[in-house]
Amino acid sequence: MSAALGDTVEALNASFAGRAPLERLRLLRESVPGRIVFTTSLGIEDQMLTHLIFSEKLKIEVVTLDTGRLFPETYALWQETEDRYGRRIRAKYPQAEALETLVEDQGVNGFYFAPEMRKACCGVRKVEPLNRALAGASAWVAGLRRDQSANREGMDFVSADASRGLVKANPLFDWTRAEIAAFCTRNAVPVNALHAQGFLSIGCAPCTRAIRPGEPERAGRWWWEDETRRECGLHVDDPVAVSDTEERRAALAERSSF
Repeated sequence: MSAALGDTVEALNASFAGRAPLERLRLLRESVPGRIVFTTSLGIEDQMLTHLIFSEKLKIEVVTLDTGRLFPETYALWQETEDRYGRRIRAKYPQAEALETLVEDQGVNGFYFAPEMRKACCGVRKVEPLNRALAGASAWVAGLRRDQSANREGMDFVSADASRGLVKANPLFDWTRAEIAAFCTRNAVPVNALHAQGFLSIGCAPCTRAIRPGEPERAGRWWWEDETRRECGLHVDDPVAVSDTEERRAALAERSSF
């Protein structure tokens, strides 16, 4: 990490405290030259940020990662959001050849068989498209909140993505879900219909379920895995690489009846 990047992160992290999310977005835009990219999953946090960016005409690109396995409700919300604000949400898709190789290798739903196979799927469908979305960017905006999971409690308002050489900002980091929901209601921000059905964190359809009473927000993501740190690779320091591991090869061998 360069000294300049570290200084920018330190200054922004201190300045974000006590400010409203819109002020944080404006401060980020004023402080960081070059392209700033906001990646939205179209969840309620990201819908609030999209509303702020589009309504205030901030020079921040809004991009989504279309994995090809999203819920119909998510695609409907995507269209509704573009209609509401009169702006396009740019899409990044998996590379066709890599996706074809993945499915040929582990099957259409191979991600259920082992964590490494699921991470390989996330690598092809999400991490690699994210890398292209952020190529050449100076800053990345995300909708992470500290109370979403134990893994995210230790994150900061602003951090350095050293591998990509950019600033990563979480303008809603200290907001609660209830506060965000109230904001969206007051401002007529469109939200995913699945939220009302218990899907508090929404990703790909095969990998997301509604949560049960008392479960944390992200319990419905990759729920069949025993790991305590279930992430897709977008928001970790060591994003998954698509590779053959012993665990993945063993899982494939167990079902190699084709």
